[in-house]
Amino acid sequence: MTEASDSVATRFGSGRAVQRMEDDALLQGQGRYVQNLCAPGDAWAVFVRSPHAHARILGVDLTAARAMPGVVAVYGGADLQAAGVPAMKAGVGFKRADGSPCAAPARHLLAAERVHYVGEAVALVLALSLQQAQDAAEAVQVDYEALPCVPSLEAALARQAQVTPEVPDNIACEARHGDAAATAAAFERAAHVVQLTLVHQRVVALTLEPRSVRALWDAHAGRLLMQISSQMPTSVRKNVALALGLAPEAVRVQVGDVGGGFGMKVGSYPEEAALAWAARASGRALRWMGERSEEFLSTTHGRDVQSHAALALDEQGRILALRVHSDANVGAFPTATNTAIQLLVGPWVQTSVYDIPLIDFHFRAVLTHQAPTGAYRGAGRPEAIFNIERLMDEAARQIGMDRVALRRRNFIRPEQMPYTNPMGQTYDVGRFEHVLDQALQLADAQGFAARAAASRQRGLWRGLGLATFLEWTGGNAFEERVTLDLRSDGVIEVYSAINQMGQGIATSLAQLVVDVFGVPLSSVRVVLGDTDRGNGYGSAGSRSLFTGGSAMATGAQHTLQRARRLAASELEVAEPDIRYAQGRFTVAGTDRSIGLFELAARQPEGHIYVEHTHTVAGPTWPNGAHLCEVEIDPQTCVVRLVAYAGVNDIGRVVNPLIVRGQLVGGAVQGAGQALMERVVYDDASGQLLTGSLMDYCAPRAQDFACEFRMEMDESTPCSNNLLGVKGVGELGTIGAAPCVVNAVADALARAGRADAAPRLQMPVSAARLWTLLHG
Repeated sequence: MTEASDSVATRFGSGRAVQRMEDDALLQGQGRYVQNLCAPGDAWAVFVRSPHAHARILGVDLTAARAMPGVVAVYGGADLQAAGVPAMKAGVGFKRADGSPCAAPARHLLAAERVHYVGEAVALVLALSLQQAQDAAEAVQVDYEALPCVPSLEAALARQAQVTPEVPDNIACEARHGDAAATAAAFERAAHVVQLTLVHQRVVALTLEPRSVRALWDAHAGRLLMQISSQMPTSVRKNVALALGLAPEAVRVQVGDVGGGFGMKVGSYPEEAALAWAARASGRALRWMGERSEEFLSTTHGRDVQSHAALALDEQGRILALRVHSDANVGAFPTATNTAIQLLVGPWVQTSVYDIPLIDFHFRAVLTHQAPTGAYRGAGRPEAIFNIERLMDEAARQIGMDRVALRRRNFIRPEQMPYTNPMGQTYDVGRFEHVLDQALQLADAQGFAARAAASRQRGLWRGLGLATFLEWTGGNAFEERVTLDLRSDGVIEVYSAINQMGQGIATSLAQLVVDVFGVPLSSVRVVLGDTDRGNGYGSAGSRSLFTGGSAMATGAQHTLQRARRLAASELEVAEPDIRYAQGRFTVAGTDRSIGLFELAARQPEGHIYVEHTHTVAGPTWPNGAHLCEVEIDPQTCVVRLVAYAGVNDIGRVVNPLIVRGQLVGGAVQGAGQALMERVVYDDASGQLLTGSLMDYCAPRAQDFACEFRMEMDESTPCSNNLLGVKGVGELGTIGAAPCVVNAVADALARAGRADAAPRLQMPVSAARLWTLLHG
């Protein structure tokens, strides 16, 4: 708090559970989603998509479609190529084993020569109505020659076919980390070796609002307006400008409300650039929103990694070394995002909260004829934490040691901070055992035996799950620019390039402004998502508050300092004589004063405007300890989550209400992956079998009816930013999946089926668990 601390800041500033200021408009149906911004006369866009996983395009006949009623234009891949539209740049920084560049098929905005997965766009139809566009899309005739496909990770590694002819082994790129020889020696001398093969299944992000775009070309100004549902408008601006051969300044991207992102709306899709090109080529404003089936087919999916993990321990249970070899199915197109997530970001946290001296990591990005993967809540960290936490529980079972004691023996201690892990990542602070102690109490772990006995009396197997973990946040983008405008109408308007997508960031930013100025929350207007007002990395990697919030807090302080100087001049006194509180400057010891907004009105420009850029010192390392309990019906193998509790070290908390929502929502997503979610492609044809909510099982409220008890430990603030905050948006997801699966494994072990525990794979559905136990 600054000197502006007063009753207003105490009620509405940081640390208070202020109701989200975004919600009133949304609840009243006044949200500004892309489809709310569309205007009468906009043309509707519909994509024609490939029904084949791999095929050569022999010809595309658009004649009939162009003659359909209401059709404005129809474009195929050949039209874009003739116009000189380049293929999308992969931008992958990793290489193949022989040192050659990452291998990838050319990715065009609309496929022209080949299609590489079911759902890849091959043509684009514009019409006066959605129905007319859909009808015309049906009239597009594409002549395909089906080619052998690579429908799965297993098929890719078996070299059943090739995704791109230049790469017979289907390995796009790979990375190695650590000391393989020293790790092998540690395994040789280890008293205990625990090994697991773990499958992190492919999942769908499933946002409430599908991808949506409105594109409008202003021929007079030579500028393109893109209104889009995105987490990273500056990235969209860059990629669209590149595709159209424009300067970035010639593209304006606006983002209003976003109905969920979860990482799926980072970066830029080929459809977005294709729509931008079509808006310019047709001269029409156009609108597009993906149908749910399109989203299942063509948005980036999450996870899809198979890991072979092994842990070496000495006689006392101290970890000597960790070996992880993983194959990540990145789909048909490796990207900077999906390769970095699996080859670098996940490995950064693979040793987690444990003091592990030696590692041997080998990660490969594998090509298949499936939709590309990308960022999904946690992005590599859930896979890494799942590996180590499943290993820790299995190690405790196999060597006969209490799993809590095993973790305590291997925790990084507070006196070791700052601690550099074997991947060269430095944790600034952390008190992992302290967090675990609180979680054990919150979950009443001591009372579990009685609850398990009660479950047995009802014929159910009860298990207790545990996960202790950390994550890396920040996207390695540590700079953020903000603007603050003190207006004469009594409003402080602030702008940031971070973005809202349902996480309540506008409220948190406003609270930080209230901390400094001591004005009511209603006097702060937060504006986000307009590349004409400012550009930056956007919202991803749980960076919004610790980078964007730090910039907003320091920007507010700089703005107040400037206003103080102006007030001293206006009141004709020395600056040290000026006092500020509750929106008013006062001369010390007198009744002479001037209001903040009155001061703004007296300026020559009629306001006080400040641009400010701030850089934080590094990433944050939020961490937690989660415990849960499950009951298994041995007759049906149905798993029910009956209790969940977690203590989370996320540093200083700006808004407890928002933070708890993020933690609980994230945990539900992680539990959903653990128990029910799974993308399935046909093993022969590469057809998507889980292409709708009739086929894909997503968690619902009734599936997790138990209370999720989430508490925050603020005793260890982050030292890498002035607010002391740590990222929170992905933490629940990262801890939940291993916690829930460990609970199932514990229930099996207590019921005499410890042999099945190492073979558990997500999702632990009733059918899959029955097959494991009885197959």
